[in-house]
Amino acid sequence: MKNPDNFPFEYILFDLDETLYPKEAGLMAAIHERMLLYMVHKLKIPADDVADKQRDYYQRYGTTLKGIMTEYKIDPLDYLAFVHDVFPGDFLGVSPPLARMLEEMPLRKVVFTNSYALHAERVLDVLQVRAHFDRIIDICALDYVCKPDPASYQKVVDWLGVSGKQCIIVDDAPRNLFPAKDLGMTTILVAGEKSSSAIDHAVPTIFHVERVVRSLLPHGRNLS
Repeated sequence: MKNPDNFPFEYILFDLDETLYPKEAGLMAAIHERMLLYMVHKLKIPADDVADKQRDYYQRYGTTLKGIMTEYKIDPLDYLAFVHDVFPGDFLGVSPPLARMLEEMPLRKVVFTNSYALHAERVLDVLQVRAHFDRIIDICALDYVCKPDPASYQKVVDWLGVSGKQCIIVDDAPRNLFPAKDLGMTTILVAGEKSSSAIDHAVPTIFHVERVVRSLLPHGRNLS
């Protein structure tokens, strides 16, 4: 839907995994298992140590990939292909309610993900919502500088030609909302609690985002 002229926002940035679909689907758990397999079989990290290593990389570098790129010489595309060698359709299905919600939001929509574009395309295709997104900004496009690194958010707004204040961001990870808030974005946490002033709104599921966006519209403006 076209953005009304008097609407204060231009874009809504959606995280992908465990934001557009629930954690309970199990897709990210399957990907996580493949991350550990990669570290064991490709990097020869002992199986007893690999879970702690992966957790440490995620906490220190933002993603497991960034950690192993820093500490090992690897081909990041080889890693991404390996860990995402799962079929989203085994975990997800068509979501007409999600498609309807996205259609009715008077904002341009972008996927902003620490995953990579091929995986994002597959997920969106399974959900049948790809047509509602202008573009996918993935870890490769960001040259592996990813959330929650503030530089990744600055790159996104520069590419989109807007200020942070013109963006709403939706993510399931609180740490990914803190830099967004510093840039002036309106932040929405999915499946979490409002535990920080950097989180403007917290909702139980992606489907509750519509109500929040409706509340942010100018007085008297409906989504439909």
